[in-house]
Amino acid sequence: MSAIDALHALDAIACRAETAVRDGADTGRLRTTLNDEAHRIVYDQYLPGSGSRSGRDGLVQELRLISEVDLAHLVMLSERGIVDTGRVAVLLDTITALRADDFAELRGMPMPRGVYLAYEGRLVERLGERIGGVLHTGRSRNDLNATTVRLKTRGPYGELLTEVAELADILLAAADVYRDVTMPAYTHGQPAVPITYGHYLAGVAGSVLRSLQALLEAGREIDVNPLGAGAVGGTSVRIDPHRTAELLGFTGAAPNSVDAVASRDFVLRLLAACSTLGVTMARVARDLSTWTSEEFGLLRMADDLVGSSSMMPQKRNPFLLEHIQGRSSAALGHFVAASSAMTTAGFTNAIAVGTESVRQLWPGLADTLDAVTLLRLVVAGAEPERERMEERAVGGFTTATYLAESLVMDGMPFRRAHHLVGETVLSALDRGVSLTEAGRDRPEVAALAPGDGSSWLDPADVAAAYAYGGGPGAPAAEAALGRLTTELERLQDEVTARRTRWTSAADRLATTVRALVESS
Repeated sequence: MSAIDALHALDAIACRAETAVRDGADTGRLRTTLNDEAHRIVYDQYLPGSGSRSGRDGLVQELRLISEVDLAHLVMLSERGIVDTGRVAVLLDTITALRADDFAELRGMPMPRGVYLAYEGRLVERLGERIGGVLHTGRSRNDLNATTVRLKTRGPYGELLTEVAELADILLAAADVYRDVTMPAYTHGQPAVPITYGHYLAGVAGSVLRSLQALLEAGREIDVNPLGAGAVGGTSVRIDPHRTAELLGFTGAAPNSVDAVASRDFVLRLLAACSTLGVTMARVARDLSTWTSEEFGLLRMADDLVGSSSMMPQKRNPFLLEHIQGRSSAALGHFVAASSAMTTAGFTNAIAVGTESVRQLWPGLADTLDAVTLLRLVVAGAEPERERMEERAVGGFTTATYLAESLVMDGMPFRRAHHLVGETVLSALDRGVSLTEAGRDRPEVAALAPGDGSSWLDPADVAAAYAYGGGPGAPAAEAALGRLTTELERLQDEVTARRTRWTSAADRLATTVRALVESS
């Protein structure tokens, strides 16, 4: 090789090395880019078109999260005197401009070692090492990722909280409207005792409110700031995690660096809460599916909530209920996948926890949100068939238990009363008459009938008499509905306060950044 050829070869090596450094491929220890096939699996989630429900592509979404943390971190570094205000102001101004332009100049950039290193490398290229190179002072990708995933969770989590509260509100409103619509309660698929449709809906609301409380509890971890934990052992740089917590809308800073980067407990807790809510929704969807069938005919769905058949013109299919059943169970699968991934990792920073487990959270939240929204629409659009409900309450002999209890209150032992009423029901079935009429032929039963007994054992009257043990009778049912409404208002206030804190922090951070840049 000639001297000239050797010089060209050296130039080419130097050029590749410079490119590798600029693009973040050369870390000092590693000189090559990641294997192409591995890169596709690990990083292609950030390519344009791989976006969230909001429509923003994955790269832009990730960069917005990272840069929001950057802004808070740089403000703190400046306030603590760790990095001089002049350099911080230049970085803040540059990052703010990138955010305003939705990171247009960074789209399509090489990501040989991930989004963060490529993004930081571009800042170094633009601003020089002395300015761009200070961005990562006192932190690691480990605590950065633990922070950004909490910020990312806020959007879908906050939306789910609001939607669950709205479902509970619709359930309680409908419970009040239909508090006098008598229907059978069913056990083992058979008519049991008379209740009201409103009482059933209030019962569902109670379960939904417990799930809302569980979701709020499960999300408390995402309000703890892990930034400052470094790779796993904190940092010797005298940072102030409580200041970055304030700027980012957290309620406090993580007290232990290992826990901060090792734990994503909130993923499991949120998916578990979604799974529990999903079980309730699936069970309610099954009830409503049964009650809207032609054979039962207890409910009628609004036309904009049913589908038709491509072949059978008579069909009104409540197909949304099947979507509710399907999507409400998805979180359970994601919980199993997330917890299985976590169990493979030691208690430290781990990809199995921070990436593989976390990626189960987004579809779990999204499917739960869809199921909640569909159930809210169905409950709001379902009309009870009052006459059919009352007819089934009578035909199902739902007042038999009340009759037995009346005999007990008159002095008869319960087991004897149970047997006597059972015989009376059998007689009514054999003769094709009502329980009231069949009871007239039995002196011990007939003696209890007030007046002429013509309207005795009316299911509506019996439901009203069930005023103990959480039954549908007033005033117990009214008091219960009032307590549920008060509980909903308390939880709604907590949801609003949490979401307001996040948005207020974002506004406060923007104001702080602007003031620092302008003063510099």
